[in-house]
Amino acid sequence: MFKRVLLKLSGEFLANENGFGISPETTALLAQRIVRALEGTGVELAIVIGGGNLWRGARNGKGMDAATADYIGMLGTVMNAMALQDAMEAAGQPTRIMSAIQMQAVAEPYIRRRAMRHLEKGRVVILGGGNGAPFFTTDTTSTLRALEIGADVVLMAKNKVDGVYDSDPRKNPDAKLIGQATHLEVVERRLEVMDATALTLCMDKGLPIVVFDIFEEGNLEKLFKGERVGTLIQS
Repeated sequence: MFKRVLLKLSGEFLANENGFGISPETTALLAQRIVRALEGTGVELAIVIGGGNLWRGARNGKGMDAATADYIGMLGTVMNAMALQDAMEAAGQPTRIMSAIQMQAVAEPYIRRRAMRHLEKGRVVILGGGNGAPFFTTDTTSTLRALEIGADVVLMAKNKVDGVYDSDPRKNPDAKLIGQATHLEVVERRLEVMDATALTLCMDKGLPIVVFDIFEEGNLEKLFKGERVGTLIQS
């Protein structure tokens, strides 16, 4: 059973049906699902959220300086963190937003030991601002923060994807779900789990990853209770 968990969420999970913007209703449903899953487990939870529902540097920043486009994306993750915080606290869960980019009016600066103290006090820590530097994805941020705070696992939440397959199930109806694999197998087979930098860091440090469908009823509760869901990747 996991004691401390880092949950990686896509910004699109907060979006409207077109996959863009922030939908208060969609965000509230996601927040309620997370809060309900936490009840009675004693799990300490940190969340890293992306910003793809608001901005994607590679797509939206064409013609811009690449670093500037990435910084805009980091600001988008803080907006998502604020929306998620509002929804989780409305559901009764104390939270703290911590940002790698300082903006003290809306978020605490990310300080490792302070983040760990919030977790020990039962607060969910929502991590925005990426890792404060351009050219890194929120996958890499998730791995980095998980290692810093001593998380037992990175939970890679997906929507309507129940794990890692040996080929693209959207193109190959015979694709098979992989229940368990090593980091090295994932690298060698080029399976789409997270970006290469994040995956290599997990492999080097022996950090387990679980890829699962967060919108499948009961999945998150099962993971918090130590049950097997989705695909487990470990050394």
